[in-house]
Amino acid sequence: MTKSLSDIYTTLPEARDPGAATPDAVAKADFNARHWSSPVAGPLKPGSPAHKKAVADMFRETFNPYKPSVIEWPKLDAETLQRVTALPIWDIAVQTEGKARLRMAAYARLIDDPDMKDALSRNAWEENRHKEVLSKMVEAYNIPLASEPPYIEPRDVEWAYMVTGFSECVDSFFAFGLFAIARKSAFFPPALIDTFEPVMQEECRHILLFANWLAWHRATMPWWKRPWFEARVIGVWFFLLYERLGMVTTFDADGNKHEQDNNFTVNGTKEVADVDVKLRDMIDICLIENERRFSGYDPRLVRPQLAPNLARMIRFFLPRTPSSASLESQPGAA
Repeated sequence: MTKSLSDIYTTLPEARDPGAATPDAVAKADFNARHWSSPVAGPLKPGSPAHKKAVADMFRETFNPYKPSVIEWPKLDAETLQRVTALPIWDIAVQTEGKARLRMAAYARLIDDPDMKDALSRNAWEENRHKEVLSKMVEAYNIPLASEPPYIEPRDVEWAYMVTGFSECVDSFFAFGLFAIARKSAFFPPALIDTFEPVMQEECRHILLFANWLAWHRATMPWWKRPWFEARVIGVWFFLLYERLGMVTTFDADGNKHEQDNNFTVNGTKEVADVDVKLRDMIDICLIENERRFSGYDPRLVRPQLAPNLARMIRFFLPRTPSSASLESQPGAA
């Protein structure tokens, strides 16, 4: 019997209660979520059984069993609460995770290979957990949200999966830097930043999985399908570029129109820090954080490269200008 998409993104592939983990087990899992190497010697060539198994093993063995319902959200003073509620991201963040879990589950159901099906099913489950984390935060701090629109199963499953995957690769690269700036600036309390740390590392795992799925998919597809697939990849990038040229328009469950910034991870530094971070400095921070978050995983696995490479190219043409303020000079800088 074919599973429904909600069955996929709400049920882990194995019978396991993530809420049953002890604090020590959660701390160990947090470390394990950041460090993994395959015991198999030699290269992990995309398309090979060893590579495919390593990808699936990595994603399963780096699972972090934190549970959104038991997160202790820190108390916020009135000024900090206003900063949090004023961030222009909550509607689009919740809805993005809602769409991502559906798209991941839809593609997982489509895949026949048991290893990749397992990994993508777990990915869908974790996307659903991200949505639960955001929902719990919204509830804890009384953040007003528009009513969510219905989440509709995509007609072109592979296209929708690639749109989400490539979008996450770009957003995560800049989010890593933005998160580091928020931590160093002490603009938000450390306890709140620490609460979201496991989610940020999961995004690293997600795009690591996507990059390796892409390499595996390219290596195993028949040669005559490759030109059409590569054309679709180019089409996805043009779609994402068009989508990010301005504000994204969404409609809530009542049909009301909302416009939200779809590029917050790129231009949101003023929202998370009270310092002026120049674009060149922002790119440097993103590159450092991107490398740090991936550093614990087996170097033989494929890394997402387009966003870092584009950032390096843009950085090459940017003038060297002193920042108007330094993060290192702020209280609480690490």
